[in-house]
Amino acid sequence: MNPLLRLLLEAGPLGLFFLFNAKAGLMVGTGVFMAAITVALIVNWLLERRLPVMPLVGCVFVLVFGGLTLWLDNDLFIKIKPTVVNLLLSCTLFVGLSLKRNLLKVVLGAALELKEEGWRILTIRWAWFFLFLAVANEIVWRSFDTDTWVNFKVFGIMPISILFSMLQVPVIMKHQLNPPAEEKGDKAG
Repeated sequence: MNPLLRLLLEAGPLGLFFLFNAKAGLMVGTGVFMAAITVALIVNWLLERRLPVMPLVGCVFVLVFGGLTLWLDNDLFIKIKPTVVNLLLSCTLFVGLSLKRNLLKVVLGAALELKEEGWRILTIRWAWFFLFLAVANEIVWRSFDTDTWVNFKVFGIMPISILFSMLQVPVIMKHQLNPPAEEKGDKAG
């Protein structure tokens, strides 16, 4: 899939949440977010005939917590969704490590071929990062107004996550099992 289209499908619903929250409030923004993330998954299915795991899980959580928010007319549920999701991800990775099961490798193993040490390092880092995001979300939604929390969710969490992901590239490069084709070609030539 075209990278720009993938970005639109993954970030577009969050962008719409931000816009509609600013124009019509959190309840309308939540409803639009729920609809947009569902449409994004449908489009993904139509284009690739598969549903990517993380966007699917994200959609389920948005529908559950967004549905509770709208049904009970209580913004608490949409505000704690990032906390719950990130805590679950963190705990899952930490528990997996304690059981000698690297769940990050299970999810990303088709995209990355790394030595076990590389998977272990990435898993520990991501588990701590998800815990950091959960704590940060709790601090922001409990300490600031709803609009500040929405801004943090859109313009804070996403850039922090992208930066954190980019900082993992050296570990990935160091622990790759098969170097990229360009490197192989350069060494052979």
